[in-house]
Amino acid sequence: MSYVFSGRLRAAFAPPRYLSLPLSGIDLSSSGVKAVRLAEGAHGLTLAKYSEILLPAGAYADGEIVDHEAIIKAVATAAFGAGTSSVNATLSESKAYLFETVAPGTKKSEWRTAVEQHLDELIPLPPVEAAFDIVEVGKGVNGDTLLAGIGYARRIVDDTLSVFDQANIKVRALEGETFAMARALLPKGDTSTTLIIDVGKTTTKIAIVVGRIPRFATTINIGGHTLTLAVQKYFGVTEAEARVVKAERGIVPSAGNDEYLAAMLSTVSAIRDEISRRLDYWQEKETLKGVHEKVSHAILAGGNASIRGFSEYLEGALRIPVTTGDVFTNFASRDTWIPQLDYTESLAYATAIGLALRDHR
Repeated sequence: MSYVFSGRLRAAFAPPRYLSLPLSGIDLSSSGVKAVRLAEGAHGLTLAKYSEILLPAGAYADGEIVDHEAIIKAVATAAFGAGTSSVNATLSESKAYLFETVAPGTKKSEWRTAVEQHLDELIPLPPVEAAFDIVEVGKGVNGDTLLAGIGYARRIVDDTLSVFDQANIKVRALEGETFAMARALLPKGDTSTTLIIDVGKTTTKIAIVVGRIPRFATTINIGGHTLTLAVQKYFGVTEAEARVVKAERGIVPSAGNDEYLAAMLSTVSAIRDEISRRLDYWQEKETLKGVHEKVSHAILAGGNASIRGFSEYLEGALRIPVTTGDVFTNFASRDTWIPQLDYTESLAYATAIGLALRDHR
């Protein structure tokens, strides 16, 4: 299998185009399959092609592949639409186990051996049923190497690879989605401690990343679709009409919309409370150990990140700056190209773009 932090070839000179790795990523989620392919131009990276294929309800649920045939077809179609047959692919955060540990030695092979010896203490899986990888993030107090790691049940990895195999798509690496999102939303070399909030259709994923490496992550089972249903119920309109109203009105107070706002905030406040609880733990407990810095700011991503007033609402509740992300942060200057994706739509592609950026040098 391709591990999350697998070693990559480095070269002093850029390889010829026919040897270059295809900068492609596929993000598999409950709402659908998103695929992107990037291109290297004279001024830097640009988005060459993108594609999204929606999935039937329940085909992919809670990080598990349920309807294999539907997902195989969607993966193949999305990859074709993006013009790629070789990709980096995602594994769901909801099935991931993040951990931190220390290990002696100076090489990754030595660290892996040390971690394997007490893997059952780090993730709640029998070692023979687990797949994991690690990355160096610093030095421990006793001179050992401080590692951040991620583990998955091997069956999740095997099931995902099987789907791509049957779709005739080569997988170069599998990666947790929070790692990919951080790579897309934060500039190279960023060392900040950042809260990433990914508001999807059915879930909201939150991750605290340090130097673009996730150190804490969790999934909240409330997403933007719940807001759509609240609008639909309040106005008695179709789901499509409710999405339009949600985008136009958001959660911005205005004359005569008190009841509408109350309906929206009943859901938004649940998301806010879950985020606040995790953030407060980090800010007040974790940083007391002296290992981590406090979170300095938050970035919103996902298909529902651009709801009017959402970032301002969260900023007031979380007491840190909250901005809506830019998935093209590490691309060529916008003065030299115009993305095919509009800004709102692009926020749903953070994971796919981060996967594609994995191979960029």
